[in-house]
Amino acid sequence: MAVNARMNRMFSKEGKCFDVAIDHGFFNEYSFLSGIENMNRAIETIVDASPDCIQLSLGQAKHLQALPGKKPGLVLRTDAANIYGSQLPNYLFSEIIDEAIEHAVRMDAVAVCVNLLLLPNQPELHFQCVKNVMKLKSACERYGMVLMVEPLVMLPNEAKGGYMVDGDIQKIMPLVRQAAELGADVIKADPCDNVDEYHRVIEIASGVPVLVRGGGRASDEEIMTRTVKLMEQGAAGIVYGRNVIQHPQPARMTSALMAIVHKGATADEALAILSGDGEGQ
Repeated sequence: MAVNARMNRMFSKEGKCFDVAIDHGFFNEYSFLSGIENMNRAIETIVDASPDCIQLSLGQAKHLQALPGKKPGLVLRTDAANIYGSQLPNYLFSEIIDEAIEHAVRMDAVAVCVNLLLLPNQPELHFQCVKNVMKLKSACERYGMVLMVEPLVMLPNEAKGGYMVDGDIQKIMPLVRQAAELGADVIKADPCDNVDEYHRVIEIASGVPVLVRGGGRASDEEIMTRTVKLMEQGAAGIVYGRNVIQHPQPARMTSALMAIVHKGATADEALAILSGDGEGQ
């Protein structure tokens, strides 16, 4: 099956994957552009660090696929949304690009990514997302494309500002399960407040590999420690964006995280790589 061939390009033989997300410009939010103002340079920097995948929008995927030689797999972001600012607009949307899977096949993508958003008191937005996933699933089956669904539970904007993860595991688990029920081949899920409980999220995904989102910028120590714990809980890998591209050393950060995901490195070993003192440099 074509979907298995693409899954094999995404994941190592041990079933692990690190996807670097550089699709933030798709969402019309100024703060998301830090570190990716020059997309050619940002993509080349990450490619040189050799993650498994790079997540890009349709308009920027050409920069990756134009590079010669072996390169990370393309994960194509399929939906644009307007829910990431500090203030929510009167009308919320999450809209998929036209003929998304045909574009993905043409661009030699290994997977497509789509949101499954759950915002407080916004059932219409959730409804849009469910329809998006259903539509993409049919096309993915037709073309053998991997469907990555991103169940994203957000806090009310008045709580902590815009685009803040709600780490309540009782909200994350049913949304992750819904993603699996809708036919996700891969799930890109939020971390929960208590990382030691994350095995419950892995279990509820019913065998679908779970890649954990990175979210907003955090300290190096927090990122490494949390990533190690998530992998120990059974995650198949990670999808980090701003904690890579907004880091002063994005290539070293990628190498450090790859060591955790694929080699079982400890947080201290990963921090040594990040500082330039460990293996991988």
